[in-house]
Amino acid sequence: MNRTIKDATVKRYHYDSHAQLERHLDDFVSAYNFGRRLKTLKGLTPYEFICKRWTIEPGRFNLDPIHQMPGLNT
Repeated sequence: MNRTIKDATVKRYHYDSHAQLERHLDDFVSAYNFGRRLKTLKGLTPYEFICKRWTIEPGRFNLDPIHQMPGLNT
């Protein structure tokens, strides 16, 4: 995992400040965790699992999980 983070961030980009590096690392780790498939969820990403549960039992959710997706909502 350390090599993956270094290759995707530190070795590829130049940062003007430490805060900029921290911000990019936070974004990278969030994206990595968001898109990671987990065995305990039967090969689904956490987001896919939530969407699947929402289609089966929409009464358990206050909001539509599709509207909570990070990134551009276009």
